[in-house]
Amino acid sequence: MAPASDLPEAAGRRLAEGSFSSGLSVPDFAACLSMGLEPLRLVQGFCAMQWGAYGGGILGGAMMGQPTPASGGYNEVYQCPHGFVTGEHRAWGQNYEQTWVESAWATGFSNALTRMVEEATALGAHGVVGVLDTETPLAEAGVAEFHLRGTAVRVEGAPAPKGDPWTTFLAGQRLAKVFEAGYAPLGAVATVSSVRVWANCVTEYALEGTGGLFAGGGSVAEVDQVVRAHGVARDLARTRVRAQLHGDALHGAELSVVAREHGSGDLEVQVLLKGNRVRRVAPFSPLPAPTLTVALS
Repeated sequence: MAPASDLPEAAGRRLAEGSFSSGLSVPDFAACLSMGLEPLRLVQGFCAMQWGAYGGGILGGAMMGQPTPASGGYNEVYQCPHGFVTGEHRAWGQNYEQTWVESAWATGFSNALTRMVEEATALGAHGVVGVLDTETPLAEAGVAEFHLRGTAVRVEGAPAPKGDPWTTFLAGQRLAKVFEAGYAPLGAVATVSSVRVWANCVTEYALEGTGGLFAGGGSVAEVDQVVRAHGVARDLARTRVRAQLHGDALHGAELSVVAREHGSGDLEVQVLLKGNRVRRVAPFSPLPAPTLTVALS
């Protein structure tokens, strides 16, 4: 290895500053430096949550093939309009909120986020940028793994942080635009809502499609029970995220919907909503034009 005196000035300065790790892309890393954010280290948080529900009527009802709504959540009954047909005819249906699923997800995400923030706090970081979150179910184990990671950063020239570092899913130009607009990131927020559809006869026949028992005839109609489940799931997710904002704004919101089929006409609608809690702290202030860091000639 060449002696320090033989190294270029920039290389010697980097070695003197110590090593660091980052989960940022090259453009996002450069944007952080231009904003006065010094990357410190890749920080992570992990949690594994058991996904089932024990006791009461939940597990027992599921094993018997019966709907098992939890108390205190959304619950709506759909009666059959035909009256008694046969013993196998679905004389009623039900939509209900799976509160135990929502609780397990919220605990898993929150614990993983807390552990990531603890790592950043130990580094003396002011914030964590470019947060990525993944949720991985373990097949046949009834367990979901939550993994959050991001890049801890320090604001150059700022005093040591007094509280927990802020977190944000944003990085690079998207984060720069938030600062430019006069907003400061406060935290990454996320929630899940889960609504189970236990179909009545009308919903079951409608979801059979063109090959169903009562298909054909050219009729067009909404599948009301399913539409209602999707609407309620979205409303629940929006309400919970709004509660996490405490009056601040939500920026960069992402909403994803997964519908899982559990049987003939039986579905689970799960909505994931996440975004960035931001607060206005200054008027709009354009950032300076970027300058070249490497000369091309």
